Amino acid sequence: MNRSDLINQLANRFNEIDKKDTELAVRLIFDEMANALVKGRRIEIRNFGILQARTRPSTTYRNPRTGEKLKRRSTRSIRFKEGKELRSRMAGGNSGGFACRES
Repeated sequence: MNRSDLINQLANRFNEIDKKDTELAVRLIFDEMANALVKGRRIEIRNFGILQARTRPSTTYRNPRTGEKLKRRSTRSIRFKEGKELRSRMAGGNSGGFACRES
């Protein structure tokens, strides 16, 4: 699923919200999540999972051809750890939805 698939599914599920507003909401959510990760903050979405930015330290390695020692820069990556409900749904093959209240 990509962003446009998500927008289309949400727009179809919630008929009272038009597609442009759905697209704006999805864009804002992803922007805020990205901003939090860049700042080093942890994002926890209950029952779904945790996203956390990590910094991998610099390391030294050898070039296999020349034997020269090289230094690899430190890099940042994102770690995702699934929540209990998502983990159990993945293990059981259940594609049902998470609990959601509709008003």
